[in-house]
Amino acid sequence: MYPQLFLVRHGETAWTVSGEHTGVTDIPLTARGEVEARDLARRLRGIPFTHMLTSPRQRARRTCELAALNPAPEIEPDLAEWNYGDYEGRRSADILQTRAGWNIFLDGGPNGESPAQVSDRADRLIARLRTLKGNVALFTHGHFGRVLAVRWIGLPVTEGQRFQLDIASLSIFGYDPHHHEVPVIVMWNSNSPAGFESGTTSAIDRWENEGGEISDSPREQTGAVTDWTSSPGEAVDP
Repeated sequence: MYPQLFLVRHGETAWTVSGEHTGVTDIPLTARGEVEARDLARRLRGIPFTHMLTSPRQRARRTCELAALNPAPEIEPDLAEWNYGDYEGRRSADILQTRAGWNIFLDGGPNGESPAQVSDRADRLIARLRTLKGNVALFTHGHFGRVLAVRWIGLPVTEGQRFQLDIASLSIFGYDPHHHEVPVIVMWNSNSPAGFESGTTSAIDRWENEGGEISDSPREQTGAVTDWTSSPGEAVDP
């Protein structure tokens, strides 16, 4: 049984609102962020997880806690956000005033992590994840989540700039059901709870019908969601 990865970006913090880069700074969720995290429980209910891994940062750990999933979470240091170094706590607009053309996926953070270092960290984590089985929940951050996505499908870390990832969003990584050696993005950046319950044919239904492996339980017995849709979110720094 191949692993299916359910990637969750943490809920809102004061710095996601202000646009300040939040790497090693350990700040809590806002009240709204806690509501977003609790909503994840409804969005993920009925999915049997074999593993649950979370970044050590409290914003990710609290999101994981409020999602109220099983089994008990495991702290995974490699799920931590990009270390922005000297750009920690700064907004992109301010950085660009003194460093025109700066892009985290191309340039990294001075005295922090380079793109190559973050790519290597993602590859190390992916190697571990590919030894797991079943549905695996991952609670992480905006920029690292984008790096993990592109490295999962074999793209260079620079391509992460093309993948928007909103707060409290949900994405799924898996394998092509007809070519199990091919890793794919099953769903990306879903952040609309209403869309999960619209009653239309779901991405999960289509995936399972094509031979994918998402849920081990009948949907009518678990109360799992019936529609998984993606919506473009507003661009926000981590």
